[in-house]
Amino acid sequence: MAVPPPLPDPAKAALRADLRARRAAHVVALGEGARAAAQAAADHVLPHIPAGATVSLYLALQDELDPDALITALHARGHALALPTLLDRTTMRFLAWRPGDPLERGPMKLRQPLPTSPERAPDLIVTPLLGFDSLGGRIGFGAGHYDRAFQRYAGAHRIGFAWAMQEVDKVPHDPWDVRLHAVVTEKGFLPV
Repeated sequence: MAVPPPLPDPAKAALRADLRARRAAHVVALGEGARAAAQAAADHVLPHIPAGATVSLYLALQDELDPDALITALHARGHALALPTLLDRTTMRFLAWRPGDPLERGPMKLRQPLPTSPERAPDLIVTPLLGFDSLGGRIGFGAGHYDRAFQRYAGAHRIGFAWAMQEVDKVPHDPWDVRLHAVVTEKGFLPV
């Protein structure tokens, strides 16, 4: 497995800053429409999630596309759910969680299950991101948590969950970056 260099790539850092600013402005402009857009994204991805699949999702931070509607629908369908949990600044696992279960604050302000929750091996990982491209390239926050998790759970289907405006022409791709299988936005399901 390739390992990221000790110093961040300035081109990726600049792209991350630009994407954060654009995403924040987009969500402000959407206002109350953000909830309907998140519901549309959930509706687009639900037909692509097999019955009985264990699904890892995330709880939105700031202006990420909120998967709450998707979480509610999957829970109602009886799927086993998991949330990303940072055990330390580099190690992420997926722990079992259901709506209403207690959460704690983890590193990077992540809301995560209690450490006593059992680990789940996801069949499908729904991931947040800052930007994506049509080849399944994904740029996240730069810590590499999801890339390491994608390598650990190599058999899991990887789906980005993002605003359509987060698509870019090309995400810089390094040897340790793991591509997505699909991206879902409020406008549709985009297989890679």
